[in-house]
Amino acid sequence: MKKAERLQQMQRYVYRQRRFTLAELMEQFHISRRTAIRDVEALEEIGVPLYAEHGRYGGYRLLDTATLPPISFTAREVLALYFSMQALESFSGAAFGVSFESINAKFLDIASPQQQKQIEQFRDRVVFYHHMEAEPGQCLEELLLAAADQRIVQISYSSSTHVSERRIQPFAVYVMEGYWYCRSYDMDKQQYRVFRCDRIQSIRRVEEQTELAFTDIDLHSAPTLRQPTSGAIHFHCELPDLNDERRLYARLLPSMKLVHTGKVWQLEGSYEPEEIDFMLSYLTGLGTTLSQIEPVELKDRLRAYYLSLMEKL
Repeated sequence: MKKAERLQQMQRYVYRQRRFTLAELMEQFHISRRTAIRDVEALEEIGVPLYAEHGRYGGYRLLDTATLPPISFTAREVLALYFSMQALESFSGAAFGVSFESINAKFLDIASPQQQKQIEQFRDRVVFYHHMEAEPGQCLEELLLAAADQRIVQISYSSSTHVSERRIQPFAVYVMEGYWYCRSYDMDKQQYRVFRCDRIQSIRRVEEQTELAFTDIDLHSAPTLRQPTSGAIHFHCELPDLNDERRLYARLLPSMKLVHTGKVWQLEGSYEPEEIDFMLSYLTGLGTTLSQIEPVELKDRLRAYYLSLMEKL
């Protein structure tokens, strides 16, 4: 735990306990006696009104008139509160007799202008559904903060074939089909990319920040940057048994479109060769509605997937 964060927690502990000893601080915060003494001195320097009580049962006491100053939140804490607020929004209503709008307004009132700005940035760059379980990976929090702060980061990304180093500018993070995804701009390839967050093995901030490729791109506008490469594979399939096109519209990727020919629905689009595993996962999620799949290579891979699954049953 960093010293600044420990001091914040210690300050709240002191105001809650009103009286404490060095031994209690050492046990509570897992620190040495020397560190505890320095932390008490640091609390006094920032204005916490403490005075020492000497003797066998001595310690430190807070002035009776002292009150806890306004609480400040770190960027990570604001992010955690934002996630909680989104979960509350989906739970609020008549069943609980609460108004999300009212609670949200009060929360924003006590937040500083800088924290309010962070929350607005999260709204445009993060989608979270409390009821949807998804694999976050080990770098999700750093990706969320980088997207909100419009920061370039270096990631180590593991695809189905190899591990590569990428410099990316994250735009937004969202959940779909049981995984977290990050919409980004690849600074080296100068292309729009979507990365699966659980495949990002490490992330670090780029110390020398180059000029941002885009400054106003967020969750909703990022897909407009996608341009298929010369090696992109075009596909289409028919959906004769589709009975809920609205649900499929909600799951469409930027590279896809849903077309009604007058007889049946057709799903059309393109994918990059390295995205084949994702395409197989996406199409199997459509269940038994698929037919007339092209190209043949995609149909063969899908058939092989189902045969492999049947052998395991």
